[in-house]
Amino acid sequence: MPSTSDENVCPLCAGTSCTAYYEDKNRSYVQCSECGLVFVPQRFHLSKEEEKAVYDLHENDPQDGGYQKFLSRLTEPLVQRLPPNQHGLDFGCGPGPTLSIMLQRAGHRVDLYDPFYHNDLSVFSRTYDFICATEVVEHLREPSEAFAALFAMLKPGGWLGLMTKMVIDQKAFSRWHYIRDATHICFYSRHTFATIAQRFSAELQFVADDVILLHKKTDGG
Repeated sequence: MPSTSDENVCPLCAGTSCTAYYEDKNRSYVQCSECGLVFVPQRFHLSKEEEKAVYDLHENDPQDGGYQKFLSRLTEPLVQRLPPNQHGLDFGCGPGPTLSIMLQRAGHRVDLYDPFYHNDLSVFSRTYDFICATEVVEHLREPSEAFAALFAMLKPGGWLGLMTKMVIDQKAFSRWHYIRDATHICFYSRHTFATIAQRFSAELQFVADDVILLHKKTDGG
């Protein structure tokens, strides 16, 4: 029976015009003709246990200068846009939260959430001046619900900062290291983010090839 995660229905916009995009030896990839999302059908998803086993291998050390430099590509443009003393959320912070430390050094308060490592569900009943999700949205099984939750938690005038690598075209996709990670199941393009911005009445800013800022309008429209 079709579900919102199979190849017939886009898990982001619920569009029903989805076609084969690419296939490798491990899985197939489908693209929504409406929002442009390229996604992996549900039958290829890892189990939650298999997914966590992959994340447990990640070595994101808060003391790693290289990792901090990588994250600064989001934190620096975000901090430039934030008033002093803002309250934010590091969504999908992983086992070694680092982004939160960097933002705290800049004078902001940061809560943590991760379904595997910091499963504090109370964050969903709060509102935030900013939310960051670095290398997170490509892992989402239900991106429509996730983005709806993020924007619901974001105050009018707040910022959603994302880091994820973006789809360019099929030729580049076929050679892309990003699809070799079995936990990566959603792949976004500039068009996809424009669709998200329109849905949630947000201003869209691309500050780098893989750094996206969404500014929620103050009128709540």
